[in-house]
Amino acid sequence: MFDARLRKLIDLPLNRIASLVVRSGVGANAITLAGAALVIPLFYALLAQNWLLALALLLANRVLDGLDGAVARLRGPTAWGGYLDSLCDYLFYIAVPLGFAFAAPANELSALILTASFILTAVSFLALAAIMAGRDLGHGVKAFTYSSGLMEGGETIAFFVAMCLFPALFPQLALLFAALCGVTVLQRLWQARRLLG
Repeated sequence: MFDARLRKLIDLPLNRIASLVVRSGVGANAITLAGAALVIPLFYALLAQNWLLALALLLANRVLDGLDGAVARLRGPTAWGGYLDSLCDYLFYIAVPLGFAFAAPANELSALILTASFILTAVSFLALAAIMAGRDLGHGVKAFTYSSGLMEGGETIAFFVAMCLFPALFPQLALLFAALCGVTVLQRLWQARRLLG
């Protein structure tokens, strides 16, 4: 929803850092894997209810996720890089609710519902991307066709940050997030019907 506006704020600094990274010889996939490596300590920080450490690791993961894309745009995106990035994103998306679920039994049901909503959202996104392979929907240079929706990367980060800042509200935030993911699936269903029908 607000990813396009967020991109205007973060693209310039990310692109500057990316140009330095490209000159150093570090590739986008290495950055993707570095971000994925942060998921393990992030999960354990959530499990230990060390919310500030979890928040710092969460934000570091997302910065690396943005940086790998900026580096890929400078070097030219690859199908392998797009696949790896997507897989590592969902590793992150699943680790956060699981960390909260293991941290407190009261979080288990809402974490399960949120994780299920992520799976459905992923299918709505990736299945359309596979079918639309090679067609551009106007979202710039990507490894695959990108379909937008109400809940995207920026909204996910906002919810995860709120969960770390207000962990006692995790069940309510998770259920609200899951409901909004459901709206996103319906939006993509409508978009797919228009594009493929």
